[in-house]
Amino acid sequence: MRPRLGTLRLALAIVSFAAMAFGQAIVLKDGTRVPENEFKLDGDKILRTLNIGGNTATTVLPWQNVAYLEWPEPAELLEAKDLMAQAKFDEAVALLKKSLDFFQKFEKIEGNWYQPIFFAYVETLSQAGKFEETIKLLPQLRALPLTDAQKMTLRIIQLDIDRQTSTEYTSILAEAEGILKDTDDSAVGAAIWMIIADIHAKKKEWEKALMAYLRIPVFFGTQMQRVPEAELKAGQMLVKMKRYEDAHAIFTRLVEGYKGSAISEAATKESAAINGMKNEPEPETDAAPDAPAKQS
Repeated sequence: MRPRLGTLRLALAIVSFAAMAFGQAIVLKDGTRVPENEFKLDGDKILRTLNIGGNTATTVLPWQNVAYLEWPEPAELLEAKDLMAQAKFDEAVALLKKSLDFFQKFEKIEGNWYQPIFFAYVETLSQAGKFEETIKLLPQLRALPLTDAQKMTLRIIQLDIDRQTSTEYTSILAEAEGILKDTDDSAVGAAIWMIIADIHAKKKEWEKALMAYLRIPVFFGTQMQRVPEAELKAGQMLVKMKRYEDAHAIFTRLVEGYKGSAISEAATKESAAINGMKNEPEPETDAAPDAPAKQS
């Protein structure tokens, strides 16, 4: 695991502490506070469990009695980023889906986290390469009230879809470069450079793709959820360039750094395919003809 995960883990601990300190609860219209550990959802019903004199009783809470949710920021938002930083994409998606299913029940209730959880879910699907699922949910995402930052992220998600479905590379690159000029946000920068790199790779411009992928760990290392895939693809570009030893070094680091992940598995296969192969020299270009000697 990489040292820079420590900052994300610290933030996650703070969020978890806040949840414990302030509690998570349903507040009823009569002011009654129902803590998280006293209720559960069963289909469309809210079941409340009470301990009275050592006996347990379960009642159904009518939805019309719920005033609002008293709920700090869900830890799942940071936990998903932590999982993405470990290249555990499927686990991150599953975690957010479970949280989304919960908050969707409270979508009409004040204090719910449905919108930010849903947005994070679609964004994570996109980053995890779940192409069809992302496209399916985009219309629903566009219908939500979005912040300026979310609108920018949606623009990037759409651009990434265009990158996969269109061959209009010139216009996509122009759009990407335009976004880079409009913002200095590191999350946006990392996402855009990944798109730029992928386009160069599609065009078989291996060196340009390599340099674009490497920008992400070098200049946008705080965007840890982007780093594993960028490094894997950088290694793949080195293979295309016949720099096998350099690629092997990257793959080995990924195998060791992201054990148990899809990235580690992919890096293992890539490394095995080039095991023992040496870097090949770059093809020599024709030398320019000597300049004619000056007449004395």
